[in-house]
Amino acid sequence: MAVNRWLGVFKKPLVIAHRGGALLAQENSRAAFRAAEKANADAIETDVRITRDGILVNFHDADLQRLCGDRRSVAEIDFRTLKSLVPAIMTLAEAIASSAPLGLLLDVKLMDRTYLPSILAEISRADAAGRTLLGLRDIALVKAARDTAADIAILALASDPELHQSAAQAGANWFRLWQGELSPGRAASFRGAGMRLAVMVGQPRDVPLPEYPRYPVGLVDAEGLKQIAIADPDAIMLDDPHLLTRP
Repeated sequence: MAVNRWLGVFKKPLVIAHRGGALLAQENSRAAFRAAEKANADAIETDVRITRDGILVNFHDADLQRLCGDRRSVAEIDFRTLKSLVPAIMTLAEAIASSAPLGLLLDVKLMDRTYLPSILAEISRADAAGRTLLGLRDIALVKAARDTAADIAILALASDPELHQSAAQAGANWFRLWQGELSPGRAASFRGAGMRLAVMVGQPRDVPLPEYPRYPVGLVDAEGLKQIAIADPDAIMLDDPHLLTRP
């Protein structure tokens, strides 16, 4: 098997288009994916949820309130209805195919391990394991995925940075750290645990609190990127890849 591109040698930092490149086109859409590719992003980040009728889809929010004023959750709606409300939505299979040839980071929002085999099967069916980084939000899920797929690259999306040792022991290769939590010392600690580091810019909220960094999730300025660079992360996730790829 070829070396997974997330585990090999690459230029740093990798540029990951958050929600497919949410400032380039409608988030998590084919248009955003293609725009991210044109912007020279290295990888696409997109989200995984499941509909009422069991279809895996790439959709960020738990409900439809923000995008179309509907308070129902994705899990309450069948795929046909969801497609009528959000025409640009893709199934996981479509998102995997549309992200090629770029790297793919799947932020799995599902906390039930019973969905892991279906997700891994879609990745395998598309022959995309070599370019996929599986993002999981619980250490137990990391272990379950590693027990099932020995060669998949896994990103721990744990909320507590101090869990990086546990994540590494469970089988994660990467750890997601928010911009405000980043420091050179903490980055060194992650590397000491054998982890690669992906930094998510902004704050973990759509409306930021009056603290550093000043921007909501996905947004950053030149000064923020300069501070991030000091810690020499392996990857940076942001809504506009141009901020890192323009000469």
